[in-house]
Amino acid sequence: TMVSHAVPSVGDHPLLGIGSDIRTIFTAPSAAALQKAMGFGEVSLLNPILVHCKTSGKPFYSIIHRVTGSLIIDFEPVNPHEVPMTAAGALQSYKLAAKAITRLQALPSGSVKRLCDTMVQEVFELTGYDRVMVYKFHDDDHGEVFSEITKPALEPYVGLHYPATDIPQAARFLFMKNKVRMICDCLANHVKVVQDDNLTFDLTLCGSTLRAPHSCHLQYMENMNSIASLVMSVVVNEGDEDVPDSSSGPNKRERLWGLVVCHNTSPRFVPFPLRYACEFLAQVFAVHVTKELEWENQLLEKSILRTQTLLCDLLLRSTPLGIVSGSPNLMDLVRCDGAVLLHKNTKYRLGLTPTDFQIRDIVSWLDEYHRDSTGLSTDSLYDAGFPGALALGNAVCGMTAARVTDKDWLFWFRSHTAGEVRWSGAKHEPGEKDDGRKMHPRSSFKAFLEVVKTRSLPWRDYEMDAIHSLQLILRNASRENDEKDSEGREIQARLNELQIDGVKEIEAVTSEMVRLIETASVPIFAVDLDGLVNGWNTKIADLTGLGVDEAIGSHFLALVEDSSADTVSKMLELALQGKEEQNVQFETKTHGQRSESGPIILIVNACASRDVQENVVGVCFIAHDITTQKSMMDKFTRIEGDYRSIIQNPNPLIPPIFGTDE
Repeated sequence: TMVSHAVPSVGDHPLLGIGSDIRTIFTAPSAAALQKAMGFGEVSLLNPILVHCKTSGKPFYSIIHRVTGSLIIDFEPVNPHEVPMTAAGALQSYKLAAKAITRLQALPSGSVKRLCDTMVQEVFELTGYDRVMVYKFHDDDHGEVFSEITKPALEPYVGLHYPATDIPQAARFLFMKNKVRMICDCLANHVKVVQDDNLTFDLTLCGSTLRAPHSCHLQYMENMNSIASLVMSVVVNEGDEDVPDSSSGPNKRERLWGLVVCHNTSPRFVPFPLRYACEFLAQVFAVHVTKELEWENQLLEKSILRTQTLLCDLLLRSTPLGIVSGSPNLMDLVRCDGAVLLHKNTKYRLGLTPTDFQIRDIVSWLDEYHRDSTGLSTDSLYDAGFPGALALGNAVCGMTAARVTDKDWLFWFRSHTAGEVRWSGAKHEPGEKDDGRKMHPRSSFKAFLEVVKTRSLPWRDYEMDAIHSLQLILRNASRENDEKDSEGREIQARLNELQIDGVKEIEAVTSEMVRLIETASVPIFAVDLDGLVNGWNTKIADLTGLGVDEAIGSHFLALVEDSSADTVSKMLELALQGKEEQNVQFETKTHGQRSESGPIILIVNACASRDVQENVVGVCFIAHDITTQKSMMDKFTRIEGDYRSIIQNPNPLIPPIFGTDE
């Protein structure tokens, strides 16, 4: 295979054709170097190989790469004003990029924008192109000029967005394989490639530097007034979240994060040593981009940890109404402008929310069109199909709804965001038509502004995880409350069935009440006027490890922790006066084998016991064990504090951080 007039010469012109020995047109040392390289396994590591034409003596860089069944050699002329590279090419290329690499490594972390601005400045100085840009791909594959530097009088592109179709998937695949791509002159005539008819396969020139670009891309460049270009791939490594240890190579996934793009308004050729230096620089830049992305992920994990701590605090609230009263509340869970709890047909509002009538319409719409789902999340109620979206105005555009029960809902609302996207050229220009025979690029790159209306900021994945967690917690709490209400109704029904008639009936009622208290699933205990325990059910005995016989007759203050003695003493004093306190938290001591697990934390309601003359004769306490929930909340709080102190510590000696579970 050969390319016609690819190797210029003067004087005696050797006849080249299919089957010619390539070594005959170079000097003996050059031919020997080529022969030796062809027997080397990783032949690309030897690039470039300096060779000299036998007839003219002109130097060339031979750049070799291996494809299926053959070797492809590009011969690039060496600029006579430059000192040709020797075999130590990689070292020479590193020296060219050393200053730029040093500057990148000296940058403080925490800003992708600063990193990109430094990169374009260094490539601009290194290559001499008229324009250098960092082109970043978004999640939907469309691109944005994220950072830029140009020579004077050139129109800036920074901030412009380009459709995903401007760089097709096939081109992105090639950028993953070939990290640097150069086009010297988009107006140059193509040179025909001649292939031996006896070859049993078609050669691919995808890895060849000198291959001609697609005609569509050349027209695209000409439309942008860019005659020459140099493009470097920015490939980042991402860990697989499903794999426990994603810090090592096998679990890493490569992704094309963006491109470093150089444009020139006149033809420009970059020699191989400088291209190799640019490739090395782009790899270092990609490593730093990966670190910045990892830093952002760490901040995200910190936010998730904070959210989980809030969830634990919300869990300790006695009723669902606790999440709308006090602090933290629903609006602290995720970033929003308003929140609503719809509980037992009553609406509890926080911040900026729709009216009662509008909330009723939203619930009806969800019941009709999203009956089978547990909720809905959207950044645009208008796009989601809610009929009353326009009536809500800019105050409410985005919404997340979570169904707790058939009639209870949680809502978070977000207002309109003044989103603007500056596109580089309309996707379809009036009057432009394809001729049906070949592809045509866009001819217009005039910037136009697309204003994003009726839309809020999108809901992030970690925010939705926090909302779903709260939804599950409230569902479980609602189910438990329903069970307790059912048990209470059962007790009341059984009491109503008992006809109190004389002492025997009273004794029967008393015996039934004692039995219900003894077998209740919550801790219940009682004291007399002197504070001595005269009631101690099975549940409180199991929790504390103190049996009924041991507890009866003991002073109640001796059974609580010293830190809770004042709280219990005050509650007992008020209860004996007929003032019944609710939701009082204190800790009780544990005994026997239970003592190793530490004190029990209770939320207690006091109920004064009265005789037939309505005199207070004692106090009954109905409690709820929150030891496990309190431990969970304290654990998350400690983790959050430790995490913050480590992450925010400026000490450069802190080693890389990783975590494991228990």
